[in-house]
Amino acid sequence: MEEKIVVILNEMSEYLSIAQMKKLQETMLRVFSEKSAEAKNISNKEYLNMFIAAKTIEGCSMRTIKYYSTTIERLLDSLNMSIRKVTTDDMRNYLTEYQKINNCSKVTVDNVRRNISSFFSWLEEENYILKSPMKRIHKIKTNQQVKDIISDEEIEKLRDKCKCVRDLAMIDLLYSTGIRVGELVNLNIADIDFESRECVVFGKGGKERKVYFDAKAKLHLQEYITNRIDTNEALFVTLDKPFSRLKISGVEIRIRKLGKKANLSKIHPHKFRRTMATRAIDKGMPIEQVQKILGHSQIDTTMQYAMVNQINVKESHRKLMA
Repeated sequence: MEEKIVVILNEMSEYLSIAQMKKLQETMLRVFSEKSAEAKNISNKEYLNMFIAAKTIEGCSMRTIKYYSTTIERLLDSLNMSIRKVTTDDMRNYLTEYQKINNCSKVTVDNVRRNISSFFSWLEEENYILKSPMKRIHKIKTNQQVKDIISDEEIEKLRDKCKCVRDLAMIDLLYSTGIRVGELVNLNIADIDFESRECVVFGKGGKERKVYFDAKAKLHLQEYITNRIDTNEALFVTLDKPFSRLKISGVEIRIRKLGKKANLSKIHPHKFRRTMATRAIDKGMPIEQVQKILGHSQIDTTMQYAMVNQINVKESHRKLMA
């Protein structure tokens, strides 16, 4: 903390008189010492509670909040010291042991690293610690695998296995919009604009955006809504009474069952999102527009979803070498 004070004083020296500099120094020492004294009386658990409160206010989803809480609680349980005394070496050792004990992948460990890094960065920003011990622990390099997408043939197989129009509407909406499963279950009938073939969804952090669906999704959605006998405002509900709004787990289970019936491997809601992104880029949509549709704040995230179709790569290479 003293180092920061010295830096600030040095930068302000050419703008302030000696009397003003002295007053600034006294004020800074008093404020920072008070902050330091307060921090000494705060437990690790209290730091975590304040961090979770901050993330909740920022608009993080309950799923993200739970992940933050679980990850950091696990860290705190392993510590025999105040969080303010943790060093970079302590964190390197923790992550190494975490991977050994849990026998988990590099991707999992990097997710843990990212969550813990957010926690310490917040502590630094709030002046509870001088410097985050995670600053010198960089992203863990992982092998980038080209993940499969759902082919046109597989989509038709899934449609053939649908025994109700609700499932058809659900599959076509996921396939044409690329929305998250959490966004799907939060949709209401009133959110759907059939004339423009679009709907408004609320993504991560409560961000609102428009997504667009195709003619096939429109027809199946209209048929599904017309044949419903309930009064629930939700777009997708259970097939049996009391016709409750579908939950994320309900959609995931249903999609996986349809995939198994069609003898397709690893069919899940998120695969529709990756498929849409890949198809959009493959057909020439600019990556910035794909980013907008998917609701990503960083374009790097969009690039992870959108894997270029290998068949087109092969054809382009043939043309190049011809």
